[in-house]
Amino acid sequence: APENLMQALEDLDYLAALDNDGNLSEFGIIMSEFPLDPQLSKSLLASCEFECVDEMLTIAAMVTAPSCFLQTPPGTEEIARTRWSRFSHPAGDHCTLINVFNAFKAATANPTRPGNSEKWCRDHFLSCSALSMAGVIRAELVEIMKRIELPISPPGFGSEGNLLSIKKALLSGYFMHIARDVDASGNYLMLTHKQVAQLHPFSCYYNTRRIPEWVLFHEFSISEGNSIRVVSEISPQLFAELVPQYYFSNLPPSESKDILQGVINPSAPVSATEEEQK
Repeated sequence: APENLMQALEDLDYLAALDNDGNLSEFGIIMSEFPLDPQLSKSLLASCEFECVDEMLTIAAMVTAPSCFLQTPPGTEEIARTRWSRFSHPAGDHCTLINVFNAFKAATANPTRPGNSEKWCRDHFLSCSALSMAGVIRAELVEIMKRIELPISPPGFGSEGNLLSIKKALLSGYFMHIARDVDASGNYLMLTHKQVAQLHPFSCYYNTRRIPEWVLFHEFSISEGNSIRVVSEISPQLFAELVPQYYFSNLPPSESKDILQGVINPSAPVSATEEEQK
C-alpha cells in the first residue's frame, strides 16, 4: 500500500539510510549487507562504535530466530518460569537472551555427551531448534562483518560499561520503539503510535514487582493481546542523548513527549499538556 511504502521510506530516513535524493546513503548501503530488519542492522553497526559487537551479534541472532521459549504444557507454567528466571537479567530481555544463548553454548560444548543439548533444552522449556538456528544466524553475521571488514570487539558482557553500550547500540536503531508505563501497572503507551500495550508473558519483567517505567521493545504484536516483545529498560536521559532531533520533533503530542522534552531542553516552556495536568 502507498502509505506503507511512505512509512518505510520515512523510517529509513530516520535511520540515516537514505541521502537527500532518497537513494541509499553510504551508511544505508552497509546496512543493506545484512539480512536483517533495518533497525537491527543499524543497532549492529552502532555496536562497532560502542564496542559491544559480540553481544549485539548474539542479540541479533536471537531475535531473528524463532522464540526460544516454548509454550508450556498445562500445569507446568510455574516450573517453566522458575527455570527461565535463572537466565533473567535486571537490564531486560535483550541481556536475558544473551544469558540463554551462552548457557546453551555451554551445554553443547561437551562433545563426550551427545544429546546433552536436547535434554538441557527440555529441562529448561527451551526450543533446541530455535537456539541452534540462532547459532547459525550468528555465524553468518560474523562472516558478513569480516567480509566487509567491520571491527568485532571482544566479549565484555556483564560489566556496567558493557551494559550501557548495549543499550546505546539498541537505542541507535530502536529509538522508534519506545514505550512508557503510564499508570505504574504495566500499561505501556507507545511513543510513536500512542497505542497501549502490555508486556508479553515471556518477558523477564512479566509478573514481577519491578516494572520499568521506560522501555525499548523489539516488536509489537496485535495477535498476542497487544503485547510488546523483548523489552529492556532505558532512561529518558539515554533516549534524549541518542534520538535524532528531527524524529523527536515529529512525534505526536503526549505527556511522555513533554517529559522527554524536559530532559532534552530543561529550559523549555511548560507545554499545554502539562498545564492541563496541573
